[in-house]
Amino acid sequence: MSSVSKHILPVIVTAQFFCTSLWFAGNAIMPEFATKLDLTLADTSYMASSVQFGFIIGTLVYAILTIADRFHPSKVFFLSALLGALCNAVMIAELSFSGVLLFRFFTGFFLAGIYPVGMKIAADYYKDGLGKALSFLVGALVLGTAFPHFIASFDTSLDWKSVVVVTSFLAVIGGLLIVLLVKEGPYRRIGQKPKFKAMGSVFKDSEFRAAAFGYFGHMWELYAFWAFVPVVIRNNGHLRFYENDTISFQSFLIIAMGSVACFIGGYISEKFGTQRTAKLFLTLSGLCCVLSPFFFEFDRSYFLALMTFWGMVVIADSPLFSSLVANRAVPELKGTAITIVNSIGFAITILSIQLVGYMIENFDERLALLPLAIGPMLGLYALISLANSSK
Repeated sequence: MSSVSKHILPVIVTAQFFCTSLWFAGNAIMPEFATKLDLTLADTSYMASSVQFGFIIGTLVYAILTIADRFHPSKVFFLSALLGALCNAVMIAELSFSGVLLFRFFTGFFLAGIYPVGMKIAADYYKDGLGKALSFLVGALVLGTAFPHFIASFDTSLDWKSVVVVTSFLAVIGGLLIVLLVKEGPYRRIGQKPKFKAMGSVFKDSEFRAAAFGYFGHMWELYAFWAFVPVVIRNNGHLRFYENDTISFQSFLIIAMGSVACFIGGYISEKFGTQRTAKLFLTLSGLCCVLSPFFFEFDRSYFLALMTFWGMVVIADSPLFSSLVANRAVPELKGTAITIVNSIGFAITILSIQLVGYMIENFDERLALLPLAIGPMLGLYALISLANSSK
């Protein structure tokens, strides 16, 4: 990483944080929207899910057309940020609920040109130190995830339209930072034309396939954990009577500490190796899944400490898996490969979120997070396969 200009990584990380704030802008203003449009709980969940679906469809389109490989990735990032900001800003108009869902969907669609393309840009600059570089990028995404909970923890008179305007403005600034300050990376390989069979061809390599399946196991756990952190805190007997703003702030801390873990994981991986470090964090988060029913037996301090530890190890392996995927992809299809893996990974999150929700509604709430252990178990199996195929 020493041969790369020192400004490159900070610019990419800052732009990534600014632009991914679009992702969770809807979460921050959801209470106001629920009141304004007289929404039910199911309606608000549709609003949150529309961004996820948009991202999944967007990643498929970007991947099939190999956009990040055929065109300058910094320009793709900028145009996606600009269009995503526009779709986000439209929410300040007096839209119907269906209109809100539509533009949240397209916001998610254009995020497909931001998050995975940002990782592709980093992969074009860093090879040996890619795990460390991606740890900072994912750390920025984690802070974006936690940010709505931080906002909700304060009694503020800030109008919801101001939140939309600010996040849209930040996304434009992030796009400009990339297109003006980040040029082509030394490891970029240009794809000449769309390869419509790329989605299948990238999985032909056994090492790439094992790295991707490790990432899928990680994703099964990650977003379901994030989605239900406030619910788990609220349902804990020792915390049941906490005020909502305290629950929001504790949720912010639990999720936001994951960014610190990403940074730490990046440095550890440079000493002990990416695969070994990913295996360590995946094992620790898997143990948290298995032991989660017992977390409810502890008092407030120990419970929150355990949840914070889980919030750190659940995300620390994410940039490491992205590094494993990027380094094992065909150079000419690196951007497409990262985008495809992101798309499948986020599709998996919808299934695990629905499963945990079903568990909370129909079973003992202490058992709700136990099924998340399936992800780390499968991910560890994939890492073992990767280690064997690398020999």
